[in-house]
Amino acid sequence: MPNIATVFKSEIARLARKELRANTDGLRKTVAAQRSEIANLKRQVQALESVVKRLAKSADAAQGHSTPRAADESAGTAESSGLRFRAAGMAANRKRLGLSAADFGLLVGATGQSIYAWEAGKAKPRPQALASIAALRGIGKREVEAKLASLKGETGSD
Repeated sequence: MPNIATVFKSEIARLARKELRANTDGLRKTVAAQRSEIANLKRQVQALESVVKRLAKSADAAQGHSTPRAADESAGTAESSGLRFRAAGMAANRKRLGLSAADFGLLVGATGQSIYAWEAGKAKPRPQALASIAALRGIGKREVEAKLASLKGETGSD
């Protein structure tokens, strides 16, 4: 015959689970309703932000001038237009030219650590550096060595 204490314990556990299930079902329904409401609110905010942007653009166009921030953004996109960055491509070009990361960084206007981060895909170069990287794609080793020598002569390093 089973011990009455173990039977009593198992019955208490079963009843506790049943009570918890009843209480959590209501909470689950409430959480689901709140999540859908949050999603609807996010969609509304996104739609309103796009309307505000459109209105701001039309107001700037009507006044005939743009904000300095918009001018900076358009300049940034003009510099980087048509230039794509691939970490593997940059690493291959650096190896093709036989340059260390520090020397490549000197040519591009960055540090050797930045070059390693770009090649590892941990960071992306800024538009100015991207233009410099693109300029190094089509030149040969001799031209790079000449450029590097002139840059090292200007900075006073060896």
